[in-house]
Amino acid sequence: MRAVSAGRATGRVNTAGAGSESAEQKALFAWWTMARHRWPGALMFSIPNGGRRDVATGARLKAEGALAGVPDVCLAWPAGGYHGLYLELKKRRGGRASTAQNAVLDALEAAGYRAIVVHGAAEAIATVEAYMAGGAE
Repeated sequence: MRAVSAGRATGRVNTAGAGSESAEQKALFAWWTMARHRWPGALMFSIPNGGRRDVATGARLKAEGALAGVPDVCLAWPAGGYHGLYLELKKRRGGRASTAQNAVLDALEAAGYRAIVVHGAAEAIATVEAYMAGGAE
C-alpha cells in the first residue's frame, strides 16, 4: 500500500523554500519536460487543488466540483494493469497524507488506478519510471 510518513502536521505550508512541496513538484515537472519523449503520447499534469483561498473562491471551486484530497499529479497513461497513476507529493522529509487524501487515494486504487504518496521529486521520478516500465511502483 502507500508509504505515509509519521511527521507531525502543523497546518503551516511552505510553498517557496527549497525542499517544499512546491519545489519538489517543480523539480518533478522539470524532469518530465526532459524525459517525456521516452513515452510519446503520455500526459502528466498537476492538479492545483491546494493552497489558501478566500471564502468566495473556495465556495466557487467547490460548486465547480473541487474535491478535498485529490492528489497533486496525474499521469494519464495505462501501464502495469492500471488505468493511470496519481501521485500525492510530499516534501522529502516529513509531510503525511491527510484523512481526505487517504480516502481519495483508496477510492482511486479501488477504481483501477495506481495512487501513491511519494516523498520528494527523486521518489516521484523513480515511481513514474517504474510505473511506465510496467511496475507497480
